[in-house]
Amino acid sequence: MNRRAFLKHTGMALLSAPLLGAAPRFVGNVLAGGAKVDLKIGYLPITDHLLIVSAEREPFRTVGLRPVKFSSWPEIAGALDAGAIDGAFLLAPIGLTLRRKGAPVKAVLLGHRNGSVITVGNDGGIRRIEDLKGKTIAIPSPFSTHNILLRKLLAERNIDPARDLRIVDMAPPEMVNALATGRIQGFIVAEPFGAQAEAQKVGKVLLLSRDIWKDHMCCVLHLREQVIAAHPEVVQELVSGMLRTAAFIGANPAAAAKGSVRLMGQTAGIVEKVLTSPPGRLTFRNLAPAVSDFAATQEYMIRFGIARDKVDLAGYLDGRFARNAP
Repeated sequence: MNRRAFLKHTGMALLSAPLLGAAPRFVGNVLAGGAKVDLKIGYLPITDHLLIVSAEREPFRTVGLRPVKFSSWPEIAGALDAGAIDGAFLLAPIGLTLRRKGAPVKAVLLGHRNGSVITVGNDGGIRRIEDLKGKTIAIPSPFSTHNILLRKLLAERNIDPARDLRIVDMAPPEMVNALATGRIQGFIVAEPFGAQAEAQKVGKVLLLSRDIWKDHMCCVLHLREQVIAAHPEVVQELVSGMLRTAAFIGANPAAAAKGSVRLMGQTAGIVEKVLTSPPGRLTFRNLAPAVSDFAATQEYMIRFGIARDKVDLAGYLDGRFARNAP
């Protein structure tokens, strides 16, 4: 399957012409006055992408960080592949697949570690993983870390996902309502949707993703190769600023939650719960891209039929910016 077929197969159609042409492009160009290089970075309003708040708290000198919010994985992946944005936080399996299909992108920084949950209905009688048998469980995409996490968990308990339960794709914002109305009996996805289900008293967290795969990666900041080649000093400042923001979030979760409201569109209380209850539910440590993390993800992708071939990680990972951050 080539890249175009992959995008079509996964629903990752390219963005419409009006959106692509809505703003001038500055890739590889210095803005007026020679002050900053403007970079559009795509994100979803999920707590996995909290590092995007560095746009508002970091006094960048050389980079004009322009957050571009998307509502779905197909849209953000299609935008990055088309060159409508300069970078994006992508699910690791999506990034790997885009790269394998020829997209000129590289992974420069992990967005976080841990941070997802298996959430089930309050009154569905699900108290352990074995109770998922016969139920309908939603994931955000076949090309998601969540699909890997769920299948890893089921395999460890000798539960056949093709025979014993039904796995469906669903946009994350729809999951809480689908759980409340009985269309699904559970979901696994990034926060804050598990915390939202708890707050609305329609669901409960059955298992944290850290307890399925300790300190797993999930979302990864990808940049187009053109940006990295043209402006390595700008990429260095971007990554360094995001790592300072990561440290700030870890040390000041309440303040970070309050500061995230405009970009995330989530209440501060929900975000703070994700960051603190329990500790380690979502973490922002050890974010330099490591071969071991991506190699393990690729092994699971092949094992669970998400991919057939591997990416050359040496050409795909560019961890120098994270390693060189002050």
